[in-house]
Formats: sequence, structure tokens, C-alpha cells
Amino acid sequence: MDVPTAVVPEAGRTTRPAFHALRTYLTSEILGQETLVKRLLVALLGDGHLLVEGPPGLAKTRAIKALANAMEGSFQRIQFTPDMLPADLTGSDIYRPEEAGFHFQRGPLFHNLILADEINRAPAKVQSALLEAMAERQISVGLASYPLPRLFLVMATQNPIEQEGTYPLPEAQLDRFMLHCRIDYPDRTTTLRIMDLARREAIEAREFVPPPRRLTEETVLHARAEILSLTLAESVAEYIAALVDATRCPQPYSARLAEWLRWGASPRAAIAIERGARALAWLDERDFVSPEDVQAIAPDALRHRLLLDYSAQARGVTAEACVEELLRHVPAP
Repeated sequence: MDVPTAVVPEAGRTTRPAFHALRTYLTSEILGQETLVKRLLVALLGDGHLLVEGPPGLAKTRAIKALANAMEGSFQRIQFTPDMLPADLTGSDIYRPEEAGFHFQRGPLFHNLILADEINRAPAKVQSALLEAMAERQISVGLASYPLPRLFLVMATQNPIEQEGTYPLPEAQLDRFMLHCRIDYPDRTTTLRIMDLARREAIEAREFVPPPRRLTEETVLHARAEILSLTLAESVAEYIAALVDATRCPQPYSARLAEWLRWGASPRAAIAIERGARALAWLDERDFVSPEDVQAIAPDALRHRLLLDYSAQARGVTAEACVEELLRHVPAP
């Protein structure tokens, strides 16, 4: 997550109405997945990347495509498979006989919004290429490096059901994701609404209703600058630091937590929680960050950064249980 380079908007000017319109549009197009829509907006506002885990057919692909449809930017879907090569993501040097030299042919990573579908099906070298793009906002081919767009968001998906032919993401790459969002099936009423929406789209022969207005890159960068200007009380900042520190030194807070955790969260987790809490407060039209914002975003910012002890895993302890224990025992301001 890089610090936005946009200039802070002039006094009285805000980009909130544009994002409220975007949120309304996404909610109308992505039925029954309000959490996914909100986390996608938080990742966009927080200049981070999003890992989404859920069974097939829950509108993961549709969500990022709807966001791309509502923005003035380019979108690319990449289906990860075990036979992929890093060049399939980054591009490669192509020899042109007429020029008697090599020319760099850009790969699919050179877009604003990237859907990395079933990311855990890609081998380690491909995951490493994506890791550099997410962390450094650049890709390297041979001796040359090429910058990626300023507005660059990766939404990666994982299927928790099928594990054959998969390569679990290493902790270093998981840590590059600002949030890890888990989604589940919609209820019966929402399923009926989804059926009706699919029928209407088939009749109209189009996938999405056109958005009222497309969001520009400048608007997103201004919104990121607005978020960083929100008031974050020292006590709330200390609360975030305490939550992250408690994952590394849990004994003073909870004996169970000390028994469960083998490795805690990195400082990047604190940045993710702060950015996420700021984004939630901004979307709720507040000019300050509350402890409730921190508690709301903490599970998605921490669950993929905690490494559990083998005995805890054998007893069925989950990262979610660790975060719940953490929030119970670390005192909030």
C-alpha cells in the first residue's frame, strides 16, 4: 500500500457523493454480497489488494467486473492454472526481425483492475511475479523494470472446496493483501432476486446496467487523500498497535491466544487496519476514526496474517477464533 500522491482536495470539496453513487450501483448489480462490495471499496480507497475466498458462483468475478464497468479504467481477468509461466502475466521480449531487435510486449498485468481468478492454482514462479507487481507496482523482465499504473488493484479469488492441484500462497504473498474477505451463500429471498436479475439481463442481452457516471482515476486519488486527512485519535492509533502487538506477544492478554499462535502479524497489518478503518469511517460520512471501525476491519486484515500452532490447528482452532479472542482481551479506548 503506497501513500497516495494526489493533492489533497480543496476545502469543501469531497468525493464522497461519487463513491456513494458507486456503492449504490454495485449493490444493485451484486445481490446478497454487501460485505464483498464494501471490502472491495475499502481496498480501492485504501490503495490495497483484496483476497476473496468463497465457493463458486457467488459473484466474485461479477463484483470486480461491475467495479470496472463503473470506472474509467482498464480491466483484465487472468485465469490461473498450473501450467502458467511468469511471462503470461508480465509479458516478454519479442524479437522483431524487421527491426533486428527485441521489443517488450506487455502482459495482462498492465491494467488498472486485475482479477486473479483461483490464484492458488498458479505455481510459485507465477505467484512471485504477481507478488512483485502487488508490492512494488512494477514488473521486471530481464534487466528492465516497467512501472504499473498508479491506480492498480488486484482482487484474487480462492475456492475453499477444491484443493487438488493447488499451490497454497506463502505467508509473504498473503501479507501483501490488505484484506482477506470470506463470503458465503445468499439466502433464499436474495436467490430469487438473483434469478430475476439474470432473467432481465438475458432479455436485454447485456450484463450490467450502465452506471450513472463513471468514476475517474483523479476522483479515486482525491478520495484516498481525503481518507488520510481524517482525524485518528492517538488512543485509537495505540489500540491498533496494541492489537497487532498482541498477535506477537499474546501472553499478557490471553493464555489461550499464547497457546494458539505460533507467529503474529507484521507492521503491514497495522497499516491495513488503519487504512481500512479510515475508509469505513469515510464511507459512513464521519471525519474521525472510531474503535468500532478498527474492530470491524480487524478480522479481514488479520485472518491471513496469523500463523497458528500445529496443536491448535489439530484441535480445529481457526484464525477467526484468534481474532475474536484478541478483540475480547485487548482493551479498546
